[in-house]
Order: sequence, then C-alpha cells, then structure tokens
Amino acid sequence: MRIEGSVVVVTGATSGIGRATALRLCAGGARVVLVARGAEGLAATAAECRGLGGQTLALSADVADAEAVERVAATTVERFGRIDGWVNSAGVEMFGAFLDAPLDEIRRVLDVDLGGCVHGCRSALSRMVPQGHGVVVNLSSILGIVAQPYGAGYTMAKFAVRGLGACLRQELRLAGVRGVDVCTVFPTAIDTPMWQDAANRTGRRVRALPPPLPPERVAAAVVRRLRRPRGETVVGGLLGRALLAQYRLWPGSAEWTIGIGLERWGLSPTKRAPSTAGNLFRPAPGPGAVRGGWRADR
Repeated sequence: MRIEGSVVVVTGATSGIGRATALRLCAGGARVVLVARGAEGLAATAAECRGLGGQTLALSADVADAEAVERVAATTVERFGRIDGWVNSAGVEMFGAFLDAPLDEIRRVLDVDLGGCVHGCRSALSRMVPQGHGVVVNLSSILGIVAQPYGAGYTMAKFAVRGLGACLRQELRLAGVRGVDVCTVFPTAIDTPMWQDAANRTGRRVRALPPPLPPERVAAAVVRRLRRPRGETVVGGLLGRALLAQYRLWPGSAEWTIGIGLERWGLSPTKRAPSTAGNLFRPAPGPGAVRGGWRADR
C-alpha cells in the first residue's frame, strides 16, 4: 500500500503508539482519521498532524461500542471515498491480582483491547473486501505470546488478538480474497502514558519495565506493515527478542522471567499507589502525549 494519498483510520490516536503512528502517517502524506474518546486529546493530535501538513478527520468514539466504530467507518468512506488502512491501536490496562481485580474492570479491558480489534476488523474488512484492497494492523503485545501476572485481562486480550489475526488471514485466503491483509504487531515494553494511566489494584506504584522503547519505533513498524503486509511482526530490543527465544526453548522459564521482572521492577517495592480505575471508563485528562517519560526516568 502506498502511504502518500492513502486513507488510514487509527484508533487510540491520542496517546502512545496510536498517536505516534498517526503523526508518522501524516508526515508521509496520508489522510488520517483519528479515533479516540477524549475530545481534548483529539484536538491536540489533530493540531500536531496539521503542523506536519497532514489532512485529518477527528472522530470521538469508544472502540468497545461496535455501532460507534461502524459510524467511524461510514463517516470515513463518506468523507474520503474509501478505507485503505485501519490500525487498531486503542488499548487500556489494569494491574491487579486476578482474584482481587473487580470483574467489571477485567471485562472492560477485554471489551476495549479485544473487542476494539474485533469491531475495527469487521468495519474495515467489510469495506476492504468489496473494494479489493486494504490492510488492517492489530496491535497485540509480547504479552500476547508470553503471559504476565497481575494483568489477566490485558494478557487474555493480547493472546486473543493474535488468534484473531491468524483466523482472519486463513478466512481471507480460503475465500480467495487477494489484496486484503491482516497484520499483527507485537511490541515489547514501550515508553507510553499507558503505564501511568492504567487501572491499578496492586497498592504499589506501576513502572514501565526496562528498557522501554520509544513509541516511534513501533509506529515505524506499523507503517511498514501497511506498506508491505506481513502476518506477524515483533518490535523489541535484544532483551525482548531474547525472552521470545527463551520462551520457544523453555516456556516455563520465560514466564518466570517476565513474572519476576514485573514483581521486582514493574511494581515498586517501596512506593505505594492509590487504588484506581485509571482510564478504563473515561479518557485520561489533558491533551495526551506520545511518550510517558519512562526512558528519561530510566
């Protein structure tokens, strides 16, 4: 897919990877539809995109709402005539032991992180298949390959997003559909605001696992998949790739590694934190940002 002149929908466009992806697409000459819940963040992201010379359309929607996502798709086609790419980047996180975590919060993580991809894929593919071209990129996580404790909802969703992509690729192939692709990207720990915006039921301060990579690195990988589709792509440094190699050889050891990493470094042993639902049910206040400041902190 050629980026210049293309029409791409990006969910979760006001923060982290979604925002970095929207900015990179605008810099490349794409027409980008920005989708998120927060009006202030949408306005700020749209202004940044315009500063790069990009043409944007900002639409407020909760990706957990299938009808809202379908309205985004319909509005995009009405405005630009087609959808060439769709990036499912919206996501939320909740840290807490499974038996202690409120059930409605686990459901909410699943509704956004998995349901958002389901809704985005249905709305995008139902238009891409008839037009004969298009690329969907779903954001999973390394935690969609190696499970993490104290985040059952997020881990379940990211495992399922991987399965969703594999299923859709098979269905498209069996149906003889050409020119339409579904890609899954698996980032390792990334320096985004998600860590501080997450719901937290642990009583301990949450910190990004080291070394957190810049979101722009993942955005570059997402844009590469839009240009040249590939089923699955891992984005991470040497530690992340070493963890995946360890998982292939000795799964139990890799799970212990990521578990002890979160216990010792991801959850502060000394700093307490209030119990909070974070941004699960309402967007984080403010204009949003690409980075969370964790790289500087490290």
